Amino acid sequence: QVQLVESGGGLVQPGGSLRLSCAASGLTFSVYLITWYRQAPEKERELVATISGTGLSTAYADSVKGRFTISRDNGKNTVYLQMNSLKPEDTAVYYCNAKRTTNYWGQGTQVTVSS
Repeated sequence: QVQLVESGGGLVQPGGSLRLSCAASGLTFSVYLITWYRQAPEKERELVATISGTGLSTAYADSVKGRFTISRDNGKNTVYLQMNSLKPEDTAVYYCNAKRTTNYWGQGTQVTVSS
């Protein structure tokens, strides 16, 4: 049974930082493309950052470039999203997605950026 479990969300002030984790089990982790998505209230889910199976290739939404960094540790079956210089518009539920021939989703973790 495949599981993706996100953690690390919370409440942070503007300008602050958070590191999200996505821990995977039940799949050959290193062959999966992993993507972080987010969904704010009354908005569509949007891609935030993605990383290849080897970790050598990454891509980011324009809105987070230079502030967020995606990385992975295949030995720990975990992907990270380091989020710096957070803004109120980063407030959303953040989801982890694993994709190869099948898509798997985590349950999401709430990130709230507010003073």
